[in-house]
Amino acid sequence: MLHGDSWAKTYLLIDEESKQAILIDSVFGRHEYDLSVIQARGATLQHAIATHTHADHVTACFDLREKTGCEYVMWKDTVSLGISKFVDEDDVLMLGKTPLKFHFSPGHTNDSMIIEIPGHILTGDFLFNGEGGVGRDDLPSGRPKIHFEALSVLNRFDDEVMVQSGHDPPGTVMRNLGWNRENNPILKMKTYAEYIAWQERQWEILGPVTQIKIAVPANIFAEAPESDVMNKPS
Repeated sequence: MLHGDSWAKTYLLIDEESKQAILIDSVFGRHEYDLSVIQARGATLQHAIATHTHADHVTACFDLREKTGCEYVMWKDTVSLGISKFVDEDDVLMLGKTPLKFHFSPGHTNDSMIIEIPGHILTGDFLFNGEGGVGRDDLPSGRPKIHFEALSVLNRFDDEVMVQSGHDPPGTVMRNLGWNRENNPILKMKTYAEYIAWQERQWEILGPVTQIKIAVPANIFAEAPESDVMNKPS
């Protein structure tokens, strides 16, 4: 994980044999650092992946593609532009000998996906660790009922798989799915009524997303924001 002191998590995968690298959910404004880490490791960026169209920060994927020639990867039904490789559940990307598989997990957004690598699932904002629950569903293309129903995708994974979330407080210890099944309040809910009540409380607690009017257009149109507001992500 890069930027562990931030709420927004970025993950760097490097195959030491081939020196291929993949960045997942890199954030615009700190991606030059991400590139410097890759270069220091003697690796080459092959893919920049966004788990979904973010509403709270600008993705760096389109700028990484321009700077490095890597593939910009998103779920096949995204409305975001600038994508060079669309994926669905039949696709497998290889990082050296390591496969990356994709699981459609809508609800937080309609293009949300879980990325599976052996022993880990990178869940974006579909699932957080512990009390964090899940991402809020009151943002563009969010659908609470769909999110609740899509939680069944987690039945594909064993308890031992580690949950690498897209957001969580700085310093959060990433836990496995079994721990989350016991400690994440969302995964203990039996009814949609419980789920939507929890979501509505979250919307009230969290309030408006301050960067949404910059982040959403920038991410959809693959354009760097004119303001430097996004250059200092939380």
